[in-house]
Amino acid sequence: MSNLSVNIPESLRRRAESLAHDDGVPLDQFIASALAEKVAVLDAETYIRTRAARGRREKFDRVLALVPDAEPEASDAIAPNIPVGSV
Repeated sequence: MSNLSVNIPESLRRRAESLAHDDGVPLDQFIASALAEKVAVLDAETYIRTRAARGRREKFDRVLALVPDAEPEASDAIAPNIPVGSV
């Protein structure tokens, strides 16, 4: 482990302390976890963008053409009262 001194707004520190208390963990552990989550999200975004840049529309269309034209299973169907695009 290493130490890091950071200046943050007092209101953010108080909120982080409250959330850490609610989670039952020390503030430093809460902050380390929050930082790890942020780093993971940024790493995932980079990975997805890199993979997307390698994609080709022709390959996508070729694979999509292999999917049978069938109604979704009941567990995959969108409920009629949910607008399309909001799921």
